[in-house]
Amino acid sequence: MLTVHHLGKSQSERIVWLCEELGVPYDLKLYQRAPVMAPPDYKALHPMGNAPVINDGDVTLAESGAVVDYILAKYGDGRLVLTKDHPDFAQYLYWLHFANGTVQPALMRVLISNRIKPDGDHPAIAIGKQRLELCFSLLDQRLAKATWLAGDDFTAADIMTVWCLTTMRYYQPVDLAPYPNIRAYLKRIGARDAYRRAMTKGDPGMELLLA
Repeated sequence: MLTVHHLGKSQSERIVWLCEELGVPYDLKLYQRAPVMAPPDYKALHPMGNAPVINDGDVTLAESGAVVDYILAKYGDGRLVLTKDHPDFAQYLYWLHFANGTVQPALMRVLISNRIKPDGDHPAIAIGKQRLELCFSLLDQRLAKATWLAGDDFTAADIMTVWCLTTMRYYQPVDLAPYPNIRAYLKRIGARDAYRRAMTKGDPGMELLLA
């Protein structure tokens, strides 16, 4: 059976959610942060020590994008993906990779800048904030004309992205007031039974930052 190792308040929530959306049987193992980073038993799962990590038979795999692709290819039966013949295929690919390729690095740059707090008004800080605002503005513009990121269909692109808009805000707060379409989108996410189940199983008692 597929084993999902979920570190609390981490990107591995994507994998729990994906399994719930697909109805894939899985064994969920929960780990608490110690106090901020992964505990030693989680770090021992993979050389990088990052979440997520899965086991599937003899396979041990990390990196949320790789894990999502693996589960979709092996267990998805064509669900939550768009094929090359779909008119929104390019949109699906773009938004599938946008979260980890663009939004997450922008969030991390701002988070690190806020923690370091260098003397003076370093231009890199302003550039980082502008980049992050651009990311959220682009998402908001996309969601002004599409129900889901790839278009009319809920896909893995949404599963990859929502972490950046919700749980990541525990580490780097973002005011969503200027982004009404993101806020409306998160209401739609919160109405999905699979999302609610995944978050209850993976992070019981955690407030969901859906607004």
